[in-house]
Amino acid sequence: MAPLHDFTPVRIDYILDSIHRIGTSKQPQNPARQNLDGVRILDIGCGGGLLAEPMARLGGTVTGIDATPQAIDAARAHAAQSGLDIDYRCVTAEALAETGAVFDVIYASEVIEHVTDRRLFAASIAAMLAPGGTVVITTINRTLASLALAKVALEYIFRLVPAGTHDPARFVKPSELRAEFAASGIVLDDMTGFAPRPARRIGANGFFRTASLAVNYAASGTSS
Repeated sequence: MAPLHDFTPVRIDYILDSIHRIGTSKQPQNPARQNLDGVRILDIGCGGGLLAEPMARLGGTVTGIDATPQAIDAARAHAAQSGLDIDYRCVTAEALAETGAVFDVIYASEVIEHVTDRRLFAASIAAMLAPGGTVVITTINRTLASLALAKVALEYIFRLVPAGTHDPARFVKPSELRAEFAASGIVLDDMTGFAPRPARRIGANGFFRTASLAVNYAASGTSS
């Protein structure tokens, strides 16, 4: 989980910027952008709650879902220790969409590159998005650079994630991501890249935004 811990601050910052850029949060703007009171948030592929907990601390009403029971158990235990009220469920986005659930903010971070049917996934998000809501996706581009860094380096050289975590064939080009979400009525009109800060080991000083989408990148938008 260490690489994801390093990756958390820049992801949270981008999600908050996207919420306020789109205008989903009706609370008064402030320099810290730290008022999510009344905002219904869905964290798809929440894992142990690395993103769900900061969003809950900012006042959001957070639902975290994951298909892995062990991840949900760990997330629930950590939220209880932290005194946070987060609705964690072991369910897929597709199954949750069938219940008629609606959210103001939906994000899926480092998830879509593991999804088998991305168009169905995008349609499920669109079905759950409230009018004027914000969608944020972070994922990995399908390039030679991402193959070298996100697959070979992370899994086999630095061994920061288990071997086999990523299938490069499922990495997603920005143009593909835009097209697949557009087909479901969501316009992803902003993109930014993420890169690790120079350090003695990858991730030691976290990540920063960059104009390059060659490896890790984020996209945000709303319904058309």
